[in-house]
Amino acid sequence: MPKVSRLEVIETGARRRWTVEEKLRIVAESERGRRQVSATARCHGLSTSQLFTWRRLARQGRLCTAEAVTFAPVVVSSDEAANGSAPLLATAPGRIEIVLAHGVRVIVAQDVDAAALARVLSVLDRR
Repeated sequence: MPKVSRLEVIETGARRRWTVEEKLRIVAESERGRRQVSATARCHGLSTSQLFTWRRLARQGRLCTAEAVTFAPVVVSSDEAANGSAPLLATAPGRIEIVLAHGVRVIVAQDVDAAALARVLSVLDRR
């Protein structure tokens, strides 16, 4: 009977919570050389599929710290010359103009369905 040279004990049931900083550090470690994904995953007690998922999210810019999420400044003005922007299209009372980061403008009425608006903005933001 051959001797066992290596024995791994895998715990189940306990779910590990990784911080974003830990995930980014592990992803960076896995990208240092050839065949590093499986070795890095094993070293940290991860499955390779989990590490590949983190790597994909990091490449897409979706693995980031919560501090990266910020709110955009809001300018409330009835005088288009006051803010120096292009002429406002939403001059009627009760209208809201939303200008996205890439210049797309969305004008909605004050009674717009919030869920529908959120869906539209998420689609436009992905462009």
